[in-house]
Amino acid sequence: MLYLAHTFYLPMKFFFTITIFLLVLVIACSEEQNGREVTSLTEEDVAKSPEKDAQIQRHNINRLSQNSNSRFSCDTLALMEFVLNHYPPGTYVVEFDKSTTFSAPKLAVIYPSKFPGYIFGVIAKSRVGERLIETKNIVGYDQSFIDLDSTELGTAFFYLTLFQCVNNSFNVIWETPIPSHGGFNKISQKFWKYNRTDFLEVNFHYGQGTGHINYNYFLIYGITSKPHLLMTYNGINFKRTIANFNGDKFPDYFEHIYYDLGNKVYPKDSVAFVWRENDSVYVNTKNLKQTRLY
Repeated sequence: MLYLAHTFYLPMKFFFTITIFLLVLVIACSEEQNGREVTSLTEEDVAKSPEKDAQIQRHNINRLSQNSNSRFSCDTLALMEFVLNHYPPGTYVVEFDKSTTFSAPKLAVIYPSKFPGYIFGVIAKSRVGERLIETKNIVGYDQSFIDLDSTELGTAFFYLTLFQCVNNSFNVIWETPIPSHGGFNKISQKFWKYNRTDFLEVNFHYGQGTGHINYNYFLIYGITSKPHLLMTYNGINFKRTIANFNGDKFPDYFEHIYYDLGNKVYPKDSVAFVWRENDSVYVNTKNLKQTRLY
């Protein structure tokens, strides 16, 4: 009888231990799941809350400022703070696309040595009424497919902006739209050799066509006047290049035509488009009815 009681006691003790272990495991998993849900909800809340987004931006600017040893008047951190304080909610100074996985992000800002006191910057604004954009969703090759994305990531409107540094603050001289919503890569300062005109090249990835698009802003009338936009691009079966077809001060372009047979692509011809200033359009020299805005 004592033997039977002892035999019965061991399984009951073992069963009790297993029950406690499973209960602890379930609670831990539940807490971990709840933690993930809270994190996800927090990110969603920030995307829909301008106040929380501004708070995070201000915290990041302060942290970067404390870690910086080379501050100067109207530097990039000051520009970030200016945009935060004076632009609509959900507006950001865009970053360059990373050249390597572990490279530090760099703001899409140019301090031109030829024009001291002026700053070029690429700004992205969120569409009013939608969730705030996130810069990680508009920069890089994968983000050039954003127009095909069915998720609600918000709509970004890009602008090339010229700032002037005055008394340690910024004046906005002009702002002009960049006709793209995602896939930003970089901005660079260029020089058109035909008539010695400076221009800004804003480069975007174009994943749908396996290539890239350049929005070229020519400073035809000087730095303080709004620039002239000419779009060029290059891909597997499409190409547009800057040209000087009629010898005036405005850049023209050649539209290159390709045969695409599916398994083979080769060039066929090219057509010149020239700028008609009176109508503010580019005109096909072989078909005057065909025009392009940029």
